[in-house]
Amino acid sequence: MASTPSVSTSFLAAKTHPVRGYFYIASATFLWGIAATLGRAAFTGRLLPAGAALRPIDPLILSQARTTFSFLVLLPILAGVRGWKNLKLPAADLGRCFLLGVLGVAASNYLYYFAIQKTNVATAIILQYTAPAWVLLYTVARGLQKATVQRVSAVALAVVGCALAIGVVGAGGFRLNAAGVIAAVVASFSFAFYNVSGHSILARYNRWQVLLWTLVAASTFWIIINPPWKIAAAHFSGAQWLFLLSFSLISVLVPFALYFAGLQHLEPTRAIVASCLEPVFSIVIAAIALGELMKPIQVLGIVIVLTAIVLIQRRDRGASEEVTLVEPIE
Repeated sequence: MASTPSVSTSFLAAKTHPVRGYFYIASATFLWGIAATLGRAAFTGRLLPAGAALRPIDPLILSQARTTFSFLVLLPILAGVRGWKNLKLPAADLGRCFLLGVLGVAASNYLYYFAIQKTNVATAIILQYTAPAWVLLYTVARGLQKATVQRVSAVALAVVGCALAIGVVGAGGFRLNAAGVIAAVVASFSFAFYNVSGHSILARYNRWQVLLWTLVAASTFWIIINPPWKIAAAHFSGAQWLFLLSFSLISVLVPFALYFAGLQHLEPTRAIVASCLEPVFSIVIAAIALGELMKPIQVLGIVIVLTAIVLIQRRDRGASEEVTLVEPIE
């Protein structure tokens, strides 16, 4: 296990590979886009034979299953490949992983689905994807970055592009519900939190260790909130369990491993702006797989998001280079 070096107040971004980081983030968001399309198709009957549709699954069960199944699949694999001793973390960093799992992964997943249930997909996504703004505000307030024109412009473009891409302007628009709006906003804070917190710990430990303990934390939290006997009482069908297992691997285990890898190579503002590719991929995949029509305004939104990503990755001459103390562990 790697020793824990001291960490300065600046982001750990030296000796990293930005291109590799963007590739990892793009791959993760592509899988999240597939997961979103699969979920919509399965619940509407467009994925199952004879037009059958899955019985609706509560957001809590969906969030719990995603993390728990992912943990149960990942644990024996890592134990066999790396050995139990190499999976341990010091108590302090274990606590940070638990905060990352509960306040970051578990909270953002559940609150996002709850927001969709209470409002609609467009409202939930655009409110959650205000997260780039929260990351930038936090890093500027802490003196970790400067609020340069380039960074502010990229974050603003990313948020606006997401809004246009998911169809906020048009027939769908916003559907306001107090509980749903609050949930989506808190989800955006959670999303921002695990980008900032995750970047720091991932600079010091292997991403598989961090992912494992993050999933342990989220799974433990959910098993306390919703114990096994309550799940058994729901009497889910075989098709539902199969969907939950597949959905867990596609939407959590693999993409989070990729996203954490991206955070090892990109500072949080760049990573979270790049994550705005998720709604872009969701729209494009739905158009190809489900035959959903893309409106010109959505195409414009996609172009704006791509512009934001290109802008944020360019070297900012108005800001000093960030100090690099630790090389990410592959």
